[in-house]
Amino acid sequence: MDSSEAIAKTARSESRVGRGFELTRGGGPEGNERVTAAAGAALIVLLVAEGVTILFLRQLLSTHVFIGMLLVPPVLLKLGSTGYRFVRYYTGAAAYRRKGPPKPLLRLLAPLVVMSTVGVFASGVALAVAGPPGGTLLALHKASFVIWLPSTGVHVLAYVWRVPRLTAADWRRRDYLRGRHLRWVALLVTLALGLALATSTIGLATPWLGYRHYER
Repeated sequence: MDSSEAIAKTARSESRVGRGFELTRGGGPEGNERVTAAAGAALIVLLVAEGVTILFLRQLLSTHVFIGMLLVPPVLLKLGSTGYRFVRYYTGAAAYRRKGPPKPLLRLLAPLVVMSTVGVFASGVALAVAGPPGGTLLALHKASFVIWLPSTGVHVLAYVWRVPRLTAADWRRRDYLRGRHLRWVALLVTLALGLALATSTIGLATPWLGYRHYER
């Protein structure tokens, strides 16, 4: 066996070992897609509910704060799963390279989605903690939302058609993939943490109930 054949054999062996390690941990890129989709499904439901509170903010301000806090851990899970895929792809992990990158438009849009998401939720939490009148934080929250809504809307429309299939896959025996229980535990834990956070901070909405300038 010459040196080139030995190198090729070693590379194939390392690829199999790396892929096996990835699959053992959580199903590789397919498992990553599934946990991202599950988090996305939960976020869609909660964001629709949050959107309703925005339309009736005067009456539903406490609910708005509650759902906003509930959303924080699932948002972090979604950012973490997509961030992990980003890192694995750009550090040359073979399985993730084979899956390929998102479409060019979505790749360009991704930083805007991430930054506006962080802006909306970070400023929202800071507003709840700081209380009225909000000032710069309130302006930042509104500005982040204006950017977040269209950019995230495009992102959701691009991927929403895949969510039911990927989310349901972990419930079907024929589509079993390593890490199934870990993925569902991760989702349930983040939802439980969100509920705990929302319940423990519901009182933060009280100072805003008698303050109306946030509606301007």
